[in-house]
Amino acid sequence: MANAVVDDDQKWLLNCLSATLDPNQEVRSFAEASLNQASLQPGFGGALSKVAANRELPFALTSFYLAAVLLKQFVKKHWQEGEESFEHPAVSSDEKAVIRGLLLSSLDDSHRKICTAISMAIASIAVYDWPENWPDLLPFLLKLINNPNDLNGVHGALRCLALLSGDLDDAMVPTLVPVLFPCLHAIVSSPQIYDKYLRTKALSIVYGCISLLGTMSGVYQAETSALMAPLLKPWMEQFHFILEHPVQPEDPDDWGVRMEVLKCLNQFVQNFPSLTESEFMIIMGPLWQTVVSSLKVYVQSSIEGAEDPYEGRYDSDGGEKSLDSFVIQLFESLLTIVGSTKLVKAVAHNVRELAYYTIAFLQMTEQQVHIWSTDANQFVADEDDVTYSCRVSGALLLEEVAICYGKQGINAIIDAAKKRFSESQQEKASGSAVWWRMKEATLFALASLSEQLLEAEVSGLTRVGLGNLIEQMLTEDVGSGVHEYPFLYARILSSVAKFSSVISQGIREHFLQAAVDIIGMNVAPPVKVSACRALSQLLPEVNKDIIRSKMEGLLSTLTDLLYQASDETLHLVLETIQAAIKAGHEASVSIEPIMSPIILNLWGLHVSDPFISIDAIEVLEAIKNAPGCIHPLASRIFPFIGPILINPQRQPDGLVAGSLDLLNMLLKNAPSDVVRAAYDVCFDAVVRIVLQSDDHSELQNATECLASFISGGREEILAWGVDSGFTMRSLLDAASRLLNPDLESSGSLFVGSYILQLILHLPSQMAQHIQDLVFALVRRMQSAQISGLKSSLLLIFARLIHLSAPNIEQFINLLISIPAEGYENAFSYVMSEWTKLQGEILGSYQIKVTTSALALLLSTKHAEIAKVNVQGLLIKSDSGITTRSKAKLAPDQWTLVPLPAKILALLADELIEIQEQVQAAEDEDSDWEEIEEDTESDRSLLYSSAAVALGRSTKEHIEALAKAYCENQEDDFEVEALNVVDPLNEINLANYLVDFFVKFSHSERQLFENLCQSLTQAQRNAIQMVLNC
Repeated sequence: MANAVVDDDQKWLLNCLSATLDPNQEVRSFAEASLNQASLQPGFGGALSKVAANRELPFALTSFYLAAVLLKQFVKKHWQEGEESFEHPAVSSDEKAVIRGLLLSSLDDSHRKICTAISMAIASIAVYDWPENWPDLLPFLLKLINNPNDLNGVHGALRCLALLSGDLDDAMVPTLVPVLFPCLHAIVSSPQIYDKYLRTKALSIVYGCISLLGTMSGVYQAETSALMAPLLKPWMEQFHFILEHPVQPEDPDDWGVRMEVLKCLNQFVQNFPSLTESEFMIIMGPLWQTVVSSLKVYVQSSIEGAEDPYEGRYDSDGGEKSLDSFVIQLFESLLTIVGSTKLVKAVAHNVRELAYYTIAFLQMTEQQVHIWSTDANQFVADEDDVTYSCRVSGALLLEEVAICYGKQGINAIIDAAKKRFSESQQEKASGSAVWWRMKEATLFALASLSEQLLEAEVSGLTRVGLGNLIEQMLTEDVGSGVHEYPFLYARILSSVAKFSSVISQGIREHFLQAAVDIIGMNVAPPVKVSACRALSQLLPEVNKDIIRSKMEGLLSTLTDLLYQASDETLHLVLETIQAAIKAGHEASVSIEPIMSPIILNLWGLHVSDPFISIDAIEVLEAIKNAPGCIHPLASRIFPFIGPILINPQRQPDGLVAGSLDLLNMLLKNAPSDVVRAAYDVCFDAVVRIVLQSDDHSELQNATECLASFISGGREEILAWGVDSGFTMRSLLDAASRLLNPDLESSGSLFVGSYILQLILHLPSQMAQHIQDLVFALVRRMQSAQISGLKSSLLLIFARLIHLSAPNIEQFINLLISIPAEGYENAFSYVMSEWTKLQGEILGSYQIKVTTSALALLLSTKHAEIAKVNVQGLLIKSDSGITTRSKAKLAPDQWTLVPLPAKILALLADELIEIQEQVQAAEDEDSDWEEIEEDTESDRSLLYSSAAVALGRSTKEHIEALAKAYCENQEDDFEVEALNVVDPLNEINLANYLVDFFVKFSHSERQLFENLCQSLTQAQRNAIQMVLNC
């Protein structure tokens, strides 16, 4: 125990620390300022540590705790020069030694809160000093752990080791684990000596070490396996002992021990599956006992009980003690086990029981019933998996069962659902008031797996008659009152939406009518939410004749709902309105005068909320796209946004950017007269915003508007101005501002799309500005801080290469003539960035243009190309795990490769990407069969030259490549309407690459063979595959 002698410095410190808790604000502020000033004086850290270590001082425990917390902050600021958080002065070596010694002597404090604070201070120092400058730390902690007569010391050491385990590296772990694990095992296996808290803390350290060993196993697989092999069996036996007893109600400390056991088991399965496989049967029985007994406790406490009495409670270290968190961890462990190829067969015999018990866990708790009955926001958040719960984690487990066990898993889930449904009907017949819970949970489980179940039904994997089963479950209790069982009715409606493709038309139309009726009824919030979801799904599929007569009434009711909706549910209502407008397509012209003003007003009220304002704009876009609606809608919007854009400085935050968003929506795919009308009202104002605004959102949205003006007006736009050159001057002025290297990158983010429209639609006008444009592009690119901006500018360079064909050498010469800071010339700089970022470029159109441009460059024989060296492959470190200190001392290093070799490698990578799409499609077709034949079969991740061995000819393979690329392009949401007009968008990249490799290998055989030597085996295989025709 520290000496009780108190010097003047300690007295002053204690008084200051006490004053920081004074109710008087002025006293607190003065004390905080005094402590901050004192921290800049030599010896402050030592004085703090003396206060924290001296238990005999006549002050409140809070002061000692504050001293320890303040010491941690002091260490972060003043301990290590060169750190980002460092502030002068630095702590001297002598003072550091004093602080370290005093802290270690205080680890056996009997007050856990203070002990935790001291442990955190020790851990913060260890980040910098251990092990090199603090070699006695670990021996001291191990000595404390091994002394069962000093449980306070054991707690302090465990708390400290738990914090340190996160900063261990691969040099420490191999020597630490063999020494530490037996000590921890002794604690965990001795419940008669150590309480549950200490045993939990010991297990948490085991978990941390196993996690790190798992990370190491990627580099040192043999070494980590050899290290763990002798340690696994005793731990699995101990896990068996802990889990074999049934879970007890109202014992959160026991749940804590079990949670750590499950977390450790998780790591064993994930990181050492082969070792775990041999010992897994030891744990299988107790683990299943935990599942069964947990359900009983969970039903009593959470499902039937008013609330989990331990929800929101935490131990002194911040660990959650609720039953809910324990069950979630149980599901996570089961999910890991089910997903392990080594253990999947061991669980296969119990998969039906696993599905059966899991569905029961999905029942709504009494607390959820209470909250969701009044809080629609929380219901929506929980339904959308925004929050994590037993229902969400249980559904994920069932999904893993379906994926990993294929037909067996699907059938197990279906059988379990049938059984639980039958039980709910029996409960109903016996008069139970809560019979609906199990049926709701069953429907929730099936709806959560709708994708897997529908896919299995379509593929013929299962023949259970999914549609008939769902229809039976939906219609069995359709007479049950929506007011009496609101949550069941809500689940039925959302299930109709999920399974609409396998439900008969009659039943779909029945529930569509029911959803329409419910929207206008006074029912619980979850029912209206689910009715909206059902309408959003069913309206696009419904017979238009059926909905036409209901359209006006439905939209009127939904409009009323807009005024009642909260921010969370407003999204759903707007989504439903959008679906209704699209479904009533031809009828929308009659409701435009009613709906447009309402949605415009709503948009204005919520313009600062990006989610709601975007939803509102999407509804307006649906109105715009309906026959006969764009002109009346435009006539409402232009007078509304015109004054806003003309006087942007006088508008509330977000209104200008939102108005530009609204304008851009109208401009896209609009007829030329609407574009002209927009030009007359808004064009000049939009240009001024680009030239004058510093708001990033305004700049981005205004840039998009200018791109849409050009795309919609094309060359005609040049004749709309006050004089023949006004519009072109304005467009060039805007480009100049957006390409200004001093403008923040975010403001220029969409300049690439804008410049592309200028090049595509005004080529003759832009031709005379190409040299200035390229110069500006290089300067903007060199100052860009966002990789997305660089990628968009690279697209412009690629498009200019295409435009310069067949005289690409001239464009290269242009780049060579332009200087670039830090590089020999702009060509060297652009190619350096391009080859680094090509793999990050997104969008089918963008990938086509940049990839084909690289092929064009490689086809030229310009001497400069061979002179340029660019970043090659990452040089792998032999030093194991990269810690923070290692990263600072040895940042990533890359090889340098000639530009032609890098280009060929990038083209080969794109070919591999397309080949993988072919393989993925084939794998998807045969997934279910593979699972059935052998659950442990491995799938090829790369479709290489082995494709021929599958029985497909090379010609067929090339055709498959082209087809796969076309299908992928159709699904690519990145293909924007603005780029569709570019002829390059018609390129089939698969065919293009095949043609390129064939021609290049023949015309430049020697060069081609030399370049291929630098490729990886996978890249060579991909190229060889297309050359074998």
